[in-house]
Order: sequence, then C-alpha cells, then structure tokens
Amino acid sequence: MAQPITTALDEEQQRIAGEALSGTVVDLIDLSLIAKQAHWNVIGPRFRTVHLALDELVTAAREFTDAAAERATAIGVSPDGRAGTVAERTGAKGFPAGWQRDDDVVESITANLAAVIGRLRSGIEVTEKADPVTQDLLIGITARLEQLHWMWQAQLS
Repeated sequence: MAQPITTALDEEQQRIAGEALSGTVVDLIDLSLIAKQAHWNVIGPRFRTVHLALDELVTAAREFTDAAAERATAIGVSPDGRAGTVAERTGAKGFPAGWQRDDDVVESITANLAAVIGRLRSGIEVTEKADPVTQDLLIGITARLEQLHWMWQAQLS
C-alpha cells in the first residue's frame, strides 16, 4: 500500500521520531498490562493503597499510549501495539504471575517505571533535532511518569 499519511519531516527525521514513538507505545502498553496484573494480584496490609495507585498508573499509561500512537500516525508511522510486538520489544522489566505481596509489587512497579523512563529519556535525546514536537510529547509523558515513579519510590522507604 502507498504511504497514506504524509509528513513535513524528511525520511531520517521520520525514522528517528518513529522509532522513539514506537518504543514508547510498546513500553506504555506493557506498563499498563504490568500494572493491571499487579492490580489484580496484590495482597498484604497495604492492599487498598497499592491497588488504587495501580489504577492511577494504568490510566496514565493508557492515555499516554494513545497520545504516542496518534503522534506516530500523524508523522506517517504506523503504530504497532500487537501483543507479539509488545512482548518482543518492551523495555519494561515485567511482572511475575500469581499473588504478590504489596512490598514486592511496589518494588516491581518502581523498577518498571525506571526502565520505561530510561527509554523515554533516550527518546527525548534523539528527537531533539529530528522532531521537537515528538520530543515535547515525550517530555510531557516522562514528567508525569517521573512524578509517579517518585510516589512509588516513597513507599519503599
């Protein structure tokens, strides 16, 4: 099929921004799935607090996924959020099966957020000249995820 969506970016700019956005879409889909898995399986004295915080994370990850995927589409890059693609390309750490103690959930979510933020920061760096609009989106996503990361880390103290 011919390229149905055109962009003002040149091919190299599109490639750089597209790769950053594709990685972001994959990581955020996985982060939302990880947080939902944790949400269903958390147990322990802080169950309710952790359970509700996981809902907040899922909501943020899903909204950001859509924003990143729509930006990719706007620059002529077809987003790929299929399960196989996510499983193959995620930068997140993952989450174990079965019931998980609240403290273990907090540690895992903190580590997953750090991994996703690390890749986002790489995307921010490479898109600076290639596509400042994509960079701006990634900065906004990173700012919110860093805020959530701080809140999860604070529970480890």
